[in-house]
Amino acid sequence: MTTRHGAGNQVVLETRGLTKRFGGLVAVADFDFNIHKGEICSLIGPNGAGKTTVFNVVTGIYKPEAGSVSFKGRDITGRKPHDIAAGGVARTFQNIRLFKNMTCMENVMAGQHCRIRSGILSSLFRTAAQRSEEQRVREIAEVRLRQMDLWRFRNELAKNIAYGSQRMIEIARALASVPSILVLDEPSSGLNPRETENLMEFLKELIVKEELTILLIEHDMNVVMGISDWVTVMDEGCKIAEGRPEKIYNDPKVIEAYLGSDGNGQMA
Repeated sequence: MTTRHGAGNQVVLETRGLTKRFGGLVAVADFDFNIHKGEICSLIGPNGAGKTTVFNVVTGIYKPEAGSVSFKGRDITGRKPHDIAAGGVARTFQNIRLFKNMTCMENVMAGQHCRIRSGILSSLFRTAAQRSEEQRVREIAEVRLRQMDLWRFRNELAKNIAYGSQRMIEIARALASVPSILVLDEPSSGLNPRETENLMEFLKELIVKEELTILLIEHDMNVVMGISDWVTVMDEGCKIAEGRPEKIYNDPKVIEAYLGSDGNGQMA
């Protein structure tokens, strides 16, 4: 039996028999996987394999036809996205979803929406509790912006900064929600080699410094092999392989289904 990496044997996120259909198309079929606390786990596969659909079910955007999703031992199947986020699951998207006409600071502050307790009346009357909460939200946003070396962009509109920085702002916003697990959909997409290297180092530091668990979809195999503790591979909605990166790298089924071959049975 292959030993899992991570901080321990605690399963943080688990799916069992997960199935999602769109009309007659089965996007995800009877999909089982789990992520252990302190891991960086990658979900890979060819385009259309069902990876983002899994993410959307896990984070409450889609409801599955069958199966279950549990987070820290609690069933979260079919719950609303904001409830799941409040429980400690934060995500980014393959296509950046920032508020383009808001500043970078405001975008990161928005990550705290699921933690805000002030109601309409306290906001209207600017109560002491509301002002204190707003200050806390700003402080958390500042910490995340500085952590990602983006503080200089705090007053810039999101649409006016470079694509790579927009990617990082989206991750900063997710982290502002104070998650237990960070779910990243192709975080290195559109980044240059230096930005990608910085991202890899940043994610590895998060695991150590903040005791986070990370699940990501990623097409850049240098990223997958460079930072993953565990890799799960999908093809046509099904799991076809899982294991440590070095095992996946040489798995014939994975090479055939997704990664291509250089003619010597190795990943291209």
